[in-house]
Amino acid sequence: MTATDIIKRRRSIFPAMYTGEEISDDVINEVLELAAYAPTHRLTQPWKFKVFTGGSLKKLSNYLGEYYKTHTPEDKYSEKKYQKTINKPLKSTHVIAIIMKRDEEQRVPEWEEIASVAMAVQNIWLGFTEKWIGCYWSSPKSMINAGKFLSLKPHERCLGMLYIGRPSLHPPMPPRDEMESRIEWIIS
Repeated sequence: MTATDIIKRRRSIFPAMYTGEEISDDVINEVLELAAYAPTHRLTQPWKFKVFTGGSLKKLSNYLGEYYKTHTPEDKYSEKKYQKTINKPLKSTHVIAIIMKRDEEQRVPEWEEIASVAMAVQNIWLGFTEKWIGCYWSSPKSMINAGKFLSLKPHERCLGMLYIGRPSLHPPMPPRDEMESRIEWIIS
């Protein structure tokens, strides 16, 4: 399979589509290694990952559920959404918190470090795609505000989490705009 094939096959595959088939920690580590090859200005390498698996998935589920209950106004609360929130981690074999570890000297603009982390995540996502492993990047407020739960340092910030699991199927790619409508050639 070529890099082009893998890029075209990459998509969000949600926890509801996971089979429950176990994925080894070794495979997760192997794919996480791909983050190291993302572009990084001044080699700040601002990515950091916290991997939840086994019993820690229940702790994550409890945190997400409690956050939803305590931060959702009564008139907006939905038991269905609450159940969906707590079940996502439990349907996954691993959940990876995506952390940006800001260069303490701030030698590059913050947006470049966020972009670098996003490219690291894309490398990981493509690695999972190659192995027919489902992946979904979610960035709920509960994780953006999870500094205490994740024991983050002042210069670290959570950018979301990747839910990981073996999919029951690979869904078709949602329609995309033709690229020619998004490209303007400047010739002279």
